[in-house]
This record gives sequence, C-alpha cells and structure tokens, in this order.
Amino acid sequence: MIRITREADYGILLMTALAQAQGQPCSAAALARQRRLPLPMVSKILKTLTRAGLLNSQRGAQGGYVLAQPAAEISAADIISVVEGPIAITACSDESHDRCARQEDCEVSGHWPRINLAIHTALQSISLEELSQPLAPRPVRFHSPSRATTVRAVDRPV
Repeated sequence: MIRITREADYGILLMTALAQAQGQPCSAAALARQRRLPLPMVSKILKTLTRAGLLNSQRGAQGGYVLAQPAAEISAADIISVVEGPIAITACSDESHDRCARQEDCEVSGHWPRINLAIHTALQSISLEELSQPLAPRPVRFHSPSRATTVRAVDRPV
C-alpha cells in the first residue's frame, strides 16, 4: 500500500481550510480546532509551509496564515513535496538518490522513474482549489456480471 504521511495529510487539510477562508487570516489554534488536529503538529506544518513559500504569516491580533498564491496555482504535489520531501515511490526513483547498490541486478529499476513520474503528474494535476470543493455526489452504478448465465430446463416426469 502506498500512503502519504500523517503530516502530509494534515498539510492538505490545513491548506484546504485556508483556501476556504478566502484570504482571511487563520491562526494555528483556530485551524487546529476547526480540523480537530493537535496544535503542536499544526504549528510545525504551518511553519514548514510558510518557509516553502506556500503560506504567508501575519503577526498581530488580526494575524494568522493565508495562502501565498491562489489555490488554483497550488497542487497536491506541491503540498506533499513540501511536507514529505520529493515524491518518490522507491529510493531509486528519487532524483537526489545516488546509484542503487542493486541497480545492476534489478530488472525493473528503469521502470521506477516512469511510475514515479505518473504518480507525480497525477498529484500535480489536482489543485488546492479542487481539493477545497466538496465532490458532487456520483450515482452508484451496478454492472451486470460479464459471463452469461445458462438456465437449464428441468426434465419433469410425464
């Protein structure tokens, strides 16, 4: 199973709350209460996102955090990369990784960068603006079985 860390998950939750705030500054405490997250972790993540340039922080009584760019210009990949580091499905697909000790014997090593690029491209295509909007309900569709059912006639005694 491929999973993002709890910090990246929380980072996305916090960024969506700020996108929904539409430019109104939100304090770390208010965001922690709103999203029901631990304040120390919220503060740490907000500082990380601010250092990376995704957020601006404003001091003072009316201060707090705001998005540094429009939500449409921030992607899920941007947020995850800031909180977790480069998106890499395996150590050998990380661009900063030195040559793998098993690379000569690994038949799939050449494919990992392509798989990694596909995941990164998918995450890059989802904007914070999209993430901040609730999904419209989708109808449930049931598919009939793909194999035909054979019905046999039962012989009855005459």
